[in-house]
Amino acid sequence: MKNYTIDEIKNEFTRLNYKWFDFHFVGIRSKANLPNQFDDLFGVIKGNEIKWFTCTTNPGTHWLKNILNPKGAALLKPNQYVDTWKIGLHQGKYKAFTQSKPVEVYRDKNLNEIAEETQTIDKGLFGINIHRANESAISKLVDKWSAGCQVLNNPNDFKTLLQMAEESKLTSFTYTLLNEF
Repeated sequence: MKNYTIDEIKNEFTRLNYKWFDFHFVGIRSKANLPNQFDDLFGVIKGNEIKWFTCTTNPGTHWLKNILNPKGAALLKPNQYVDTWKIGLHQGKYKAFTQSKPVEVYRDKNLNEIAEETQTIDKGLFGINIHRANESAISKLVDKWSAGCQVLNNPNDFKTLLQMAEESKLTSFTYTLLNEF
């Protein structure tokens, strides 16, 4: 997937009537939708600059086949979520971005390895966090790293993301998830 320019992202925000913030996050879900792969993009927008990282916006194969919620595995619905994440502890273990306001998710319960947008939409606080995979190595497969979270596969990229967020002095963070366009 290509790294989009700031102008391309701004144009897509305008098309979708999304608000533009001086500092915010944007995710791009790949059309390829490769099972269990980190094939999506996570961007940090600061002013007129964007820094891209590799991530997944989909649950891993493990959680698609072993659902935690009877309604199905969580797949964050593309939308703009204003001030919805705060810096906190992911699973009580390490600093990450924790969900603090309701989000909408598709619920995929067909137990195959492909994360799919379904007719079932659920809204609430589900612990859809923004975090890293392995703390000391670049992860190749999503597996158990995501049950619906937005997960960066490179721990150094995640450190950079966290540092940029802390330097922003914001207390809550906006994340806009887009489908590849």
